[in-house]
Amino acid sequence: MASDNTHRSYSIIPCFIFVELVIMAGTVLLVYYFECTDTFGIHIQGFFCKDAELMKPYPGVEESSFIPPLILYCVVAAAPTAIIFIGEISMYIMKSTKEALIAQEKTIVTGECCYLNPLIRRIIRFIGVFAFGLFATDIFVNAGQVATGNLAPYFLSVCKPNYTGMDCRFNHQFIANGNICTGNQVVVERARRSFPSKDASLSVYSAVYITMYITSTIRTKSSRLAKPVLCLGILCAAFLTGLNRVSEYRNHCSDVIAGFILGSSIALFLGICVVNNFKGTHSTPTKQKQEDYRGLPLMTFPRVENPLETLSAQVESSASQESISLSACS
Repeated sequence: MASDNTHRSYSIIPCFIFVELVIMAGTVLLVYYFECTDTFGIHIQGFFCKDAELMKPYPGVEESSFIPPLILYCVVAAAPTAIIFIGEISMYIMKSTKEALIAQEKTIVTGECCYLNPLIRRIIRFIGVFAFGLFATDIFVNAGQVATGNLAPYFLSVCKPNYTGMDCRFNHQFIANGNICTGNQVVVERARRSFPSKDASLSVYSAVYITMYITSTIRTKSSRLAKPVLCLGILCAAFLTGLNRVSEYRNHCSDVIAGFILGSSIALFLGICVVNNFKGTHSTPTKQKQEDYRGLPLMTFPRVENPLETLSAQVESSASQESISLSACS
């Protein structure tokens, strides 16, 4: 019976792995459709005539930014992966952490050909969850940009609207017609995708996720000051990335704040609910230990003899001896 149960568990594990791979592939495919195709049309949002908030100078293409997208995306994806990989190997080498890791994690044998020890399992789980959250953040950002069509601060500078036939004598005149732009349509379409900020969302997601990993996993006496400095430095870099988007007139403050909230929310959800604060999911030795001591009292004290109890015991013993002697004489 036990062998049948283990055989069933081994046969179920590849099914879960297959489902997770399918979900990951679907997430990547959805990101591809958002980023590289025109499958999802952008909502055309109107604007007010000569709106000062939309007349900022055009900062140029994204590659001319102080933080180019290619460098930002490489750092956002590669830095947490390298930190998790190095951190897991370093902590596994330590004897005490290795024993605790083996106690927490179960070795998985998915068949005669597949073997996952606790170290490989943790690395795959933490990096896999991070990659899934990164793609999920990108999907949420693109969905928000497509659904809202919020205009960038430089929209009117690149739109160059043709006000012929429009009553724009007053600045509060609202124009709902989206076909009056005479500028470059590619740049105009990019200016309609401002909310939320993608750079702010991805940078904060990566920073919060790796900060949670460092504070929850690395536990050494020499890291009491190094951990806060490293974590605050990572969070500060993500915060400065969002400020750079505002200072270059590429996003509004509300766009960056929304990106911060979105990225940090996804990172907190995955770190707390999915990977359980980067702890082991199996802690059977601890449960067994608690069950062993469940029937014992919470606290035991040494017994102190009462003088009255001692005196009464002596009186009873003497009375019993006298009764025995009287019975013997009779």
